[in-house]
Order: sequence, then structure tokens, then C-alpha cells
Amino acid sequence: MTEQIIDEDAALKAKHRAMWELGNYAAVAAEIIPELGTTLVEACDVRPGVRVLDVAAGTGNAAIPAALTGASVMATDLAPELLEIGKKIAADRGATLKWVEADAENMPCFDGEYDIVMSSVGVMFAPHHQAAADELVRVVRPGGTIGNIAWTPEGFIGQMFAAMKPYAPPPPPGAQPPPLWGDESHVRKLLGDRVTDVRAERRSVVVDDFAGPSEFREYFKKNYGPTIAVYKFISEDPERVAALDAALDDLAKRFTESDGTMKWEYLLFTATKS
Repeated sequence: MTEQIIDEDAALKAKHRAMWELGNYAAVAAEIIPELGTTLVEACDVRPGVRVLDVAAGTGNAAIPAALTGASVMATDLAPELLEIGKKIAADRGATLKWVEADAENMPCFDGEYDIVMSSVGVMFAPHHQAAADELVRVVRPGGTIGNIAWTPEGFIGQMFAAMKPYAPPPPPGAQPPPLWGDESHVRKLLGDRVTDVRAERRSVVVDDFAGPSEFREYFKKNYGPTIAVYKFISEDPERVAALDAALDDLAKRFTESDGTMKWEYLLFTATKS
């Protein structure tokens, strides 16, 4: 039974890894949400000499600005392709840090090894939320900082996942929706009494990169792994593809302001390990 669970988990993680290597997430991070990493670094008060772990770091949206402060940083992600891209970006920006392939639910780190553990729209995609939260707590020292940015369920990206859900394959047993990490009460429950000094604030990224709903849709169909994966799943059913196109267009219209911009809400969460 234990071997079966291990095999199933390995298969699930391989599927997640493949999903994030679809498209061009580096473009999404650099073109659409570049400020999120710096926002998290500032909220966590990253300073020279502190030990920082960036969990599910992707291409280093938060890890690279953290390293540029003079902190000692390790960036981890399940997808090695993203890490390789991150290495090149870091080199171009003159940032020195360590890059390690790792599962957010089973980090290759000692207990209390880091002063700051953070994740920018990353750990939220680990399928088992409690396991991932337990790792965040385990690897940070007592008195250290846990920082996280996650899309809220009510915000644009959270609603995008809701719109895609009817067209996606059913989630595996025990997997939880990523946008729950954008619900303060959910994160508080995951961390429990192991943290103090909780600060949670809803903010928004202003997005002005798209001329209209269809341009947004096509950009995400080309570049964003989760969206690409859903479209691949229904690719042989033209009616469902058209229905999902329409659902995403309607969603983008609802979230587009009169000046043509969109606001994508996220939860900025920080806490201190007890």
C-alpha cells in the first residue's frame, strides 16, 4: 500500500512538472507579473546575509531580487526547465544564488535551516496544501519569516481556474484548488499556532498588456502551463474548446476596467514562526 501511494505521488508530481514546462512561464513572470517578486522580498524584509529559501521559485521572480539584496538564497522548483531559465536570468542580472530541483511537499533542507522561507504564486500549486505548509514551517528557524503571495479565489486568476475547472480532468484524490492559498483563513488553518505576527493583505496587480479579452486568452493558451494543459485535454472536442474560449473571454470582459486595464487580486501573507 505504501509503495502504491509513493508511485501515485511520483506520477502526480511528474504530471505537475510537465504542466509547468508547457508554454513559456518565464514570459508570464517577466511580462505580466514582474513586480510580485520584489513585493514579496520587501514584505519579508530580506537583507544582506540572511538565509532565504524560495519554494516553487519558477524562474526566480522572487529569488533573484532576494539575491540582489545580498542575501544567501536557494531557489527550488519541481520543474528543472524553469530553473535553467532562472539561472540565465540571474546571470544576466548579476545575481548569485543556488538552484535546486525539489518538491515543495518534501524539501531537501534541514529543520530550521533558513531565516526566511517564501513563495510567490508558487507553493499554492502544490497539490497537498497541508504537506506543503508543514514544510514551510519545518525549514524556517524559530523567529524566522514565512512569506507567501497567492492568487485569491475571488480575483481574476482564481476565477480563471474556476472557469477552466469544468473542462479539466478531475483532480487526483486529496488535491486541493490552488487559489485556496489566497484565502487568509485557509492559510491560517494550515499554519495553525506554529506562527505568530500574521499579516495578510489583499492587493492587486494592474495588468495592461492585452488589447482585449481574445488577446488575453490567446496569450495564456500559448504561454501558461495550466491553461495549455486544459486545452490539450479537450483538444479533440471543438465544441468544448469553443465553450472554454467563450468562458475565458467573458471572464476577461468582466475584469476589464473602463481604461482597458485589469486588476488581478492576490493575498500577501507573512508570519513569524513561533
